[in-house]
Amino acid sequence: MTESNQPAQQPEQPHSVPTSAGQTDSGAREQGPSSPEPGQPDPLQGGSGQAGAYGAPAGSAPAGLGDPPASFTSAHQVPSPDAGQTQLGGPGPGQQLPHPGSGQPHPLGPGATAQFGAEPHAGPPSGPFAGPQTGQFYLPPGYQSSVPPRPKGRGKVVAGVAALVLLVGGLSGGLGGYLGYNFANDSSAVSSLDAPRAASQTGNAPAGSVEEVANKLLPSVVQIQVVTRTGAGEGSGFVISSNGQIVTNNHVIEGAASGGNIKVVFQDGKTAAAKILGRDPTSDIAVIQADGISGAPVVQLGNSGDLKIGQGVVAIGSPFELSGTVTSGIVSSLNRPVSAGSDARNSQATVLNAIQTDAAINPGNSGGPLVNMQGQVVGINSAIYSPSSANGQAGSVGIGFSIPMDQARRTVDEIVKTGKPKQTVLGVKVESTDQGARISEITPGGAAEKAGLKAGDVITKFGDRRIDESDTLVAAVRSKAPGDKITITLADNRTVDATLDGVDVPS
Repeated sequence: MTESNQPAQQPEQPHSVPTSAGQTDSGAREQGPSSPEPGQPDPLQGGSGQAGAYGAPAGSAPAGLGDPPASFTSAHQVPSPDAGQTQLGGPGPGQQLPHPGSGQPHPLGPGATAQFGAEPHAGPPSGPFAGPQTGQFYLPPGYQSSVPPRPKGRGKVVAGVAALVLLVGGLSGGLGGYLGYNFANDSSAVSSLDAPRAASQTGNAPAGSVEEVANKLLPSVVQIQVVTRTGAGEGSGFVISSNGQIVTNNHVIEGAASGGNIKVVFQDGKTAAAKILGRDPTSDIAVIQADGISGAPVVQLGNSGDLKIGQGVVAIGSPFELSGTVTSGIVSSLNRPVSAGSDARNSQATVLNAIQTDAAINPGNSGGPLVNMQGQVVGINSAIYSPSSANGQAGSVGIGFSIPMDQARRTVDEIVKTGKPKQTVLGVKVESTDQGARISEITPGGAAEKAGLKAGDVITKFGDRRIDESDTLVAAVRSKAPGDKITITLADNRTVDATLDGVDVPS
């Protein structure tokens, strides 16, 4: 029985090489050691249609074995004298080599024989074993063999042993190359888990960054929870006094004005009951007092009149009960007339001269601060625009509105000092026209009557501000303080000067 890793026993032939040395099966791959276990790679050959471990083309002698192809036989031929080379096994004219002992002279000279052992002929790649020859085996031009003949019966053993050694060596080399290839692949792989841990951030937040603004304001922003006989709600607010005075929207705490409980939740988790100090439904501003609070961090108030469109701002509050939420955006517009408060849909009483921002504002943000990038409160988040939805739940679409701090500050100061805020009025009722705001009714003894305005007059400018509808005029009047003087322009190009009045806001 012939094993796959042993030389096959063949009949002895002169001047031949054992057919098992470098034998190929069907020209597809070299026969070598026994097949590997299922699922394991064969280190001596490639995949389908690929060269094996030795890189030999299919059907040719494996590189390095130095054995001729299996198709080589003992019928050796030599070329005609004008061929210039000795050819064995090749086509074309030539002489048949005589068998030893036949008595015929050898064409290469006395004692000459053609020897092909297991040792390859040293030389450049163009030598006798170069190229994917199939069935043909060539000696270099002018080749003269000087190797003495082998002892009879020993050639096969020597060749077989050489082939076995080379096959074992090829197996070891192939296996070593395979393992080395895998090791190289594994060792060259890069993993994030092997990288050193990133250094901890120890520096302060960059000046003017959202991070710095959040760090500065969050301790002063609170969540406000209101429970009444009819339900519960929540909103936001910010601390303006270390003893627990908090600014918020009127519509956040309005339900508790007629009976209910207010609870304040601070950023550090501390809670406190609160009561209403005062409120102004017309400007949607209220101030509450938290009980038993001292040393609370307070906000810094800024100037909303310095705001520019495109300027960065940050909104902080408790949207959908998510306390301490920080969002950022820009000032999208200024002096935007907006109706806010619980009766916003039915009256001009709550029209605001609002700051518009794209910083995300959602239900629960009401009463929280709008902050510039210096960490100063420039507005009170009060309303959002939200398209109608199937479930009726409002949400941010990037259009939010805040009460300017310059307007809110006066109202807050009046509430804290007297508990009775005043509303700025012109003393007219107006309606929209194509030209501007038309006066439909004059309040007797009011600022408009004193300035000489009459019913039917159409106001087109209020100071430097163009008036295109009635809400714009209401918002412009609310942005001023009682006692301010203003020049009013009418549609007939007349101008009048008026001194604005202030009236107590009904509680």
